[in-house]
Amino acid sequence: MNFSELFAPIVSDMQAVDAVIRARLDSEVVLIRTIGDYIVGAGGKRMRPAMVLLVAGALGYRGDNHHRLAAVVEFIHTATLLHDDVVDESDMRRGRETANAVFGNAASVLVGDYLYSRSFEMMVESDSMAAMAVLSAATTIIAEGEVLQLLNVHDPDVSLDRYLQVVRYKTAKLFEAAAQVGAIISGATPGQEDAAAAYGRHIGTAFQLIDDVLDYSGDVQALGKNVGDDLREGKPTLPLIRVLETGTPEQRDLIRTAIETGDADFEAVARAIHATDALDYTRQAARVEVGLAREALSAFPDSVYRETLLKFCAFAVERDR
Repeated sequence: MNFSELFAPIVSDMQAVDAVIRARLDSEVVLIRTIGDYIVGAGGKRMRPAMVLLVAGALGYRGDNHHRLAAVVEFIHTATLLHDDVVDESDMRRGRETANAVFGNAASVLVGDYLYSRSFEMMVESDSMAAMAVLSAATTIIAEGEVLQLLNVHDPDVSLDRYLQVVRYKTAKLFEAAAQVGAIISGATPGQEDAAAAYGRHIGTAFQLIDDVLDYSGDVQALGKNVGDDLREGKPTLPLIRVLETGTPEQRDLIRTAIETGDADFEAVARAIHATDALDYTRQAARVEVGLAREALSAFPDSVYRETLLKFCAFAVERDR
């Protein structure tokens, strides 16, 4: 199942969100429009705005405010990507050159700032203080996650708890906020709002864990990025942490050196990862997260939207890109 099949119940809503994104990326500053069009043209899975739409649909929302808030979520996500790629000195994303590789670091950072500013402007327009509180708090947590990850770079002694904290803050938090906002604007009960937030948090965590798996089991064309990039940037992800826990002394030394230097024999690292249970272990951790996400959906009434959210759980751990 691909994303277009998965999101079939919200296809018209997703089109409306794309229209909002294009309209609100408009600016008299030509470079902003140019980079904005470049980013939108890159596509992307639009998973986070889909969370807003699906949860709102599952809880009976009627209106169009969810389109604006879904666009806000995508703007926040895109801003973090622009800044991430500058920090990580990345030159490829989604199968093509990053904005910073094409337009330069300064332009990418500043357009990322523009997107954050635009997103807050649109939050105010949504006229929901509760939604604004959730999304503004999420941007703070995401920024903290970025700094925490920076502290973990080139540190082979990063613990599982420290790694998962970065995942919860940097990646899962926006999924959580997106789902929670969908519940808020639907007038959900406190229990349903908590369940929506839990669903998003666990799905977001599972997605990152599978990304960590794909960094070592996928291929460049499927992933749209350089396989092994995280290792080259000195990021200790879960498969690497697992080898450090269970590998032979030689394998542990190899991984430790790779994380410390970001410059090692990638093929040897990949062999060490595949020689242990690191990838299966990480996939199982993702399955646990998905199981918790499924449990959270018990608070939602039956609907095509809830069914799609359940399918999203399976897709999260079975995808290959």
